[in-house]
Amino acid sequence: MLERYKRTFFATQACIVCVTVAILIQSHRIFAAAVFFVTMELGAVVGAMWAARLKRRIERSQGFLSSR
Repeated sequence: MLERYKRTFFATQACIVCVTVAILIQSHRIFAAAVFFVTMELGAVVGAMWAARLKRRIERSQGFLSSR
């Protein structure tokens, strides 16, 4: 999981910061921007976990990894 997250870390963080700043400028509410920021950060971590799981499943089905 960490390999995928490391590769996309800076692009993901830049996108999250841009969206958070846009929401802050649009709404002028720090709480709304903070909630969006936390939600997007959690989504990034969960997405990396999900992608790693899918990658393992695909590799296992193609015979690259031994099954558990």
